[in-house]
Amino acid sequence: MNVVGGLALVLGILGIFLPLLPTTPFLLLASACFMRSNEKFHYWIHHHPQLGPIIDNWNDHKAVSSAMKKRGFFLLIISFLFSFFMVPIWWMKFGVLVGFTFLFFFFYRLPVHDPVSRVAEVDENH
Repeated sequence: MNVVGGLALVLGILGIFLPLLPTTPFLLLASACFMRSNEKFHYWIHHHPQLGPIIDNWNDHKAVSSAMKKRGFFLLIISFLFSFFMVPIWWMKFGVLVGFTFLFFFFYRLPVHDPVSRVAEVDENH
């Protein structure tokens, strides 16, 4: 396995759960690394039920799903609240608020596209 691709895949998966770690860029990097080094992993990542739609949505529409955005906002708020209350010095708290503000508005501006299911719809006439 490509070391960079494997590391990017692990970081992308961790990014699903850790709000400060981005998911999509690491999954795109893993996909690009596996495209030339390991076709089996490249196929796997694009056809994975949770990871594949994230990559496809970004590649096709340069957007994230509304569910991903809601989860991101929730985790972003929780992690920054935790950081805010754990930091003992007022100017550090101010820095946390500034960082939160920038990240919140960057995340807010990401376009949303909710992809339709990959399963073909059945024609109602037949």
